[in-house]
Amino acid sequence: MPDLSGIATEYLLFGGAALISLLAFGALILVPALGAYGRTWEKATAALISLVVLVALVLLGVALGIVIVYFWDDISGVLG
Repeated sequence: MPDLSGIATEYLLFGGAALISLLAFGALILVPALGAYGRTWEKATAALISLVVLVALVLLGVALGIVIVYFWDDISGVLG
């Protein structure tokens, strides 16, 4: 077992959240998309489109995070 004492808790939590998110994506989006089609090229297309959706969602999350960090002073002023 590798020594994890040198890794900050935040990195472990974000890594765990990323792993859970990828598992949820695979189970809830990718597997049904692949199971809906019979031909190989249809399955490949469904997988590619599902990955495009995953990338779009990740980019949206990163953009939202950047906006929140950039405007945090204004947001915290509104929230109290």
